[in-house]
Amino acid sequence: MDKLEYQGTWNEVKGRIKKSYASLTDDDLAYQEGQEDQMLGKIQQKLGKTRDEVVKMIKSL
Repeated sequence: MDKLEYQGTWNEVKGRIKKSYASLTDDDLAYQEGQEDQMLGKIQQKLGKTRDEVVKMIKSL
């Protein structure tokens, strides 16, 4: 399973994600250290993708 490793530039990444996936809200993309799984779960539900697909999508931005 791929691990999400984003720190420091999360606000930039979040902006690009929201531009590509308008259905995601700030609450869906709220990043708190140690709670990545919750955020990824919300994104998974909204987009209908697997966890690995979501992580790859985020890393590609």
